[in-house]
Amino acid sequence: MAPTPSPACLALLRHFEWLRLEAYPDPASGGDPWTIGYGHTAGVLRGARCTTEDAELWLAQDAQIACTEVDRMLLVSVTQCERDALTSFVFNLGAKRLYDSTLLRKLTKGDRAGAADQFLRWNRGGGRVLPGLVARREAERRMFLGLDWRGENEPT
Repeated sequence: MAPTPSPACLALLRHFEWLRLEAYPDPASGGDPWTIGYGHTAGVLRGARCTTEDAELWLAQDAQIACTEVDRMLLVSVTQCERDALTSFVFNLGAKRLYDSTLLRKLTKGDRAGAADQFLRWNRGGGRVLPGLVARREAERRMFLGLDWRGENEPT
């Protein structure tokens, strides 16, 4: 059975992608790729509209594609939390960015703490640090480490 993103991964994606029922331009470029639903870009044109049901279906499909891409790259076993964090990363940035990353190299060498810290480096869009990416990368880092990605319910 192929690995799948967990409900926690989908919740993180919903939180950071937001639900938009009308197509909007990429925040970094101001244009392509046009996006709709929860970060769905495939075949989206300016002016497109969708339903919440469409958005949920695309989210599940797009997250599964990202998870499959992650799994193709992995040379080591990972936990569900690690896979979910990597899936969110690929969902947002694409598989090539993970493939070429120090994050993946550190993970492959067994440096999980170093890999976790690499998430924080991917906080720029359009050449500038974006607060939303800072928050997202911290949430992915926390998820990767098996912590509550929202920063709630911390062990005491």
